[in-house]
Amino acid sequence: MNESLIKSIAACPACKGSLEVGPQLTCAACGLEFPVVDGIPILINEANSIFSIEDFKQGRPTTYGSPLKGWKRLVSKFIPSINLNLGSDQNYKDFFERLRAKRSRPRVLILGGAIEGQGLDLEPIADQFEFVETDVSFGPRTGIICDAHDLPFNSESFDGVIAQAVLEHVLDPFRCVEEMERVLVSNGLVYAETPFMQQVHMGRFDFLRFSHLGHRRLFRRFTEVSSGAIGGPAMTLAWTYSYFLRGLFVNKTLQKAAFAFGNLTSFYLKYLDPLLKERPGTYDSASAYYFMGTKDGKTLDDRELIMNYKGTF
Repeated sequence: MNESLIKSIAACPACKGSLEVGPQLTCAACGLEFPVVDGIPILINEANSIFSIEDFKQGRPTTYGSPLKGWKRLVSKFIPSINLNLGSDQNYKDFFERLRAKRSRPRVLILGGAIEGQGLDLEPIADQFEFVETDVSFGPRTGIICDAHDLPFNSESFDGVIAQAVLEHVLDPFRCVEEMERVLVSNGLVYAETPFMQQVHMGRFDFLRFSHLGHRRLFRRFTEVSSGAIGGPAMTLAWTYSYFLRGLFVNKTLQKAAFAFGNLTSFYLKYLDPLLKERPGTYDSASAYYFMGTKDGKTLDDRELIMNYKGTF
């Protein structure tokens, strides 16, 4: 546990009071207590979360299931992916360059940071930024367990916030984005990637999807830097085909076999997406969209929002 971080910016997720450090963390204002498990603080507001502190104390699986083992893991390595990321690496490069231009060693909050996201390579820039990696699941990079609905940080504590493939898995994405805004400094930068045309991929922890304009409205209190497709319509087609095949069967083994067959026979489709990325139809049918924006006190009017439609209708 990073005690200096806890003392400087961490707050009670329920009342935002300061936390006293000991064998566990205790809110000086409301008295709530939060355990530390294997050096990781569990800062969950149980009154407003689908997760309980006991889940993490007992090591119960939350959003991530058990990793594949043995022959299943070996076989999975030979099944081609139907996913193709259309530029996260460049988007992150832009994101970090913009933060570096504002101050030295910016502090960045990563939501859903149990594992490193696609296109996000933190190792080469680790000494240039202070990364706070959080999740609602233990993972190799989890530094703090917290729920994005109630971020356990003081207001204006971060220069940047990243939420890659997170907002489809929360019950109230508008509240989560409000929390991101709260913890960002003035002119802070947010970056998010969220699915549109994707099937369920995290079981009971998968709730919402957003069109390009829907995603933009979610971040209406930010001024747009850039946005667009991050997974194209060809990827959408491959996902639909593979999920269709899996849906034909009730038996779990046959479902997995059908899905693997779907991947084997449709993975090549994704390579069409770079050709389609900027076409109008992609704004109606992309697999996922990204948004990068700054917190500058301005709110996008809904009339202006709909004028930004770039699709084919």
